[in-house]
Amino acid sequence: MIPLKDNIRSKSFPLVTITLIIFNVLIYIYQSTLTTENLHFLVTSLGFIPQRIVLEEIINNSSIYPLITFLTSAFLHGNFIHLASNMLYLWIFGDNIEDKLGKFWFIVFYLLAAIIGNIAHLMSEPTSALPAIGASGAVAGVLGAYFIYYPYSKVLTLVPIGIFFTIFHIPAVIFLGVWILLQSINAIAPLAGEAVSIAWWAHIGGFLLGVVYAIGNR
Repeated sequence: MIPLKDNIRSKSFPLVTITLIIFNVLIYIYQSTLTTENLHFLVTSLGFIPQRIVLEEIINNSSIYPLITFLTSAFLHGNFIHLASNMLYLWIFGDNIEDKLGKFWFIVFYLLAAIIGNIAHLMSEPTSALPAIGASGAVAGVLGAYFIYYPYSKVLTLVPIGIFFTIFHIPAVIFLGVWILLQSINAIAPLAGEAVSIAWWAHIGGFLLGVVYAIGNR
């Protein structure tokens, strides 16, 4: 399912949402200019690597360097589809959460969701040496908050039916409920041969943070 738009108009100009999108796009454009070697260095330096966090804590707990990757990883993306998917969801659902929380607290919330998403990934795969990158955990936090604040809004959705596509207006509670269900299924029982580089638990962690935050701040 691909969301196209929701039916709740922004009450104010979504400055933070648009700024985050522009920032992520600019970073991806910068990534695209790098050589393969330099891009690898960037991703391994600023991506979130659970094993590095665990080993750093065991061997040298005075260093704060690995901790910055809880945030820096949320602004890197593996490919254009990865970027476009995250930014589409942020564009559709972020403006309303920005309205609800206010611009400053929306920034705080977004970054907190990124951190919690990475913590969830760390707990699920503490020995992983693969760098996890992407705004998925942070965006999932936005979706979790939207799930609580606007459950009955309608999401215009492009839905594949066989080889064809059709458009439906789906209540947000169903659209986002299906979304988190699919993330959970993939996290618990991934399909054979599926890419293991997707940090499904980061999505779940971010979403749950959004739900808890929204319930506590209605």
